[in-house]
Amino acid sequence: MTLDTTMTEPAIDFTAIKLKQQAAWASGNYAIVGTTLQIVGERLCEALNLRPGSKVLDVAAGNGNATLAAARRFAEVTSTDYVGHLLDKGRSRAEAEGLKVDFAIADVEALPYGDDSFDCVLSTFGVMFSPDHEQAAAEMLRVVRRNGRIGLANWTPDSFIGHVFKTLGKHVAPPKGVRSPALWGDYKHLAVLFAGNRIHLTERVFNFRYRSVAHFLDVFRTYYGPVHKAFLSLDETGREALTRDLTVLLQSSNKADDGTLLIASAYSEAIIEKA
Repeated sequence: MTLDTTMTEPAIDFTAIKLKQQAAWASGNYAIVGTTLQIVGERLCEALNLRPGSKVLDVAAGNGNATLAAARRFAEVTSTDYVGHLLDKGRSRAEAEGLKVDFAIADVEALPYGDDSFDCVLSTFGVMFSPDHEQAAAEMLRVVRRNGRIGLANWTPDSFIGHVFKTLGKHVAPPKGVRSPALWGDYKHLAVLFAGNRIHLTERVFNFRYRSVAHFLDVFRTYYGPVHKAFLSLDETGREALTRDLTVLLQSSNKADDGTLLIASAYSEAIIEKA
């Protein structure tokens, strides 16, 4: 009798991973960083040629950059995230501008909407953090109508932020089985996730502008969930080592010559048309 010694990989516990992610994004105050990225949402809505009256869903909306950009174009916008206090920030911003937006807590991997419910689905630096890439893509495709469009802005693997992720990974191991969020910025990965649908990808650049290297590091360490939680998880020696590595990355990427910080980070602007 032959014994079967084949080892099977344990299933990835996406629920546990997402609970940890929610805690990370709920820590700090992402809106401090998020509001600086508003131009990305504006560019994305222009690339989509978003028209008044369009039914739009913003997934993993954070503090609402794409949400506000769509609402400013008089679209009918539903803004969703699985972190309630981030939606509260978006709601406050919408109210301040007198914009009508529906806000709802929802997980992009299990959207509570019917098939073909929206003309457009948007996400700026949001859906890329979903641990189950295939499920997130499938859900966005499901809720958008035929010939509708999905507009995404995602950091690329070789971008400055992509290197920030890699630096964090050297000090705090990511959950086993979870792929890099920066893969969402790669055309080949999107072609697999959205196979059979038309994909147009444009590489763009966002300029991070801060008072100094130390200022950037202080803001991200204090407010940006993944960096904030990474520092919290390390002992003093580990925090010092991570600070050194991030400082080296920031200094080598900085293009400013006046003591301030200017770092260009590439991101992909993807427009997916549902077949």
